Amino acid sequence: MDLSTTYLGLKLAHPIMMGASPLCDDLDKVKQAEDAGVAAIVMHSLFEEQIKREQATADAVAAHNAISAEASSYLPTPDDFVLGPDAYLEQIHKVKAAVSCPVIGSLNGITPGGWKEYAQKIQQAGADALEVNLYSVASDPKLTAADFEKQQLELVKEIVGATELDVAVKLSPTYTALANFAQQLQNAGAKGVVLFNRFYQPDIDLNELEVSLELQLSTSRELLQRLRWLALLSGRLTLSLGVTGGVHTGLDALKAVMAGAHGVQVVSALIEKGPGHVATMRDEMSKFLEDKEYESLAQAQGSMNLAKSPNPELYERGNYVKILQGYAKSIL
Repeated sequence: MDLSTTYLGLKLAHPIMMGASPLCDDLDKVKQAEDAGVAAIVMHSLFEEQIKREQATADAVAAHNAISAEASSYLPTPDDFVLGPDAYLEQIHKVKAAVSCPVIGSLNGITPGGWKEYAQKIQQAGADALEVNLYSVASDPKLTAADFEKQQLELVKEIVGATELDVAVKLSPTYTALANFAQQLQNAGAKGVVLFNRFYQPDIDLNELEVSLELQLSTSRELLQRLRWLALLSGRLTLSLGVTGGVHTGLDALKAVMAGAHGVQVVSALIEKGPGHVATMRDEMSKFLEDKEYESLAQAQGSMNLAKSPNPELYERGNYVKILQGYAKSIL
């Protein structure tokens, strides 16, 4: 079965990628994914906080001024990050040398400035494309949605202008008009969007009276929100569509492709089952398509998006109305 796809201008044997995670810091895990036939590897992000800390440290040394160090004290410490900026770039080089599949670099930040240099360095390190993770919590009551989006668009334009790599933007699902923002990203030069960033929500420890943090792996239920937005964007924009969060099986991946995805990132399932799970997922996709007499994955790609779905209203208000009305009838 021909499972080939194109994502960010990259010709891939199939859509299943190792998503951004600490797995890519372990070359043994990377090679296991390569042996399992992974289509591409997305590096975990180089964070804006890391870059700011390194720049603040350099400024402090150059100026012999302790104020710079104090000004950066609110940032996470170097121990909070597995790899510093230089080590991150070196890891891209090592991963690229270890595998034959494409390697996609990643930047995570919210403010313009300081990105141009690192976008270029990621390209120089050998990355084949670049993912920009716009993780931010708009908590300031004075910050309007328009200003928030303008700031993020400026950042994307800065990065796009700094590199020859195709750039995908990883989004959260919380934009008021997500489809319009995706259109603006396309106008800004982005070549793809990735749906969606997973927010790790803080909890409250009542015994210790502290805010607590705990990593929760995804489940296939999280894919549903992503399927809706893939279907709504597919065919309406020229962007490559990527999905991350909630893809655990080959059938999950196939649903995403049918909704419109060109690339499918997997993390939690590979953490739980190991990088070799890529091969299982790929075989599940092939078997389903063969059983249903598809000629290729391309035939299925986007076949259940808004424009092609037999019930397009279910991607919008129709889904909400039908489920609630059906539930009401079932309990009366």
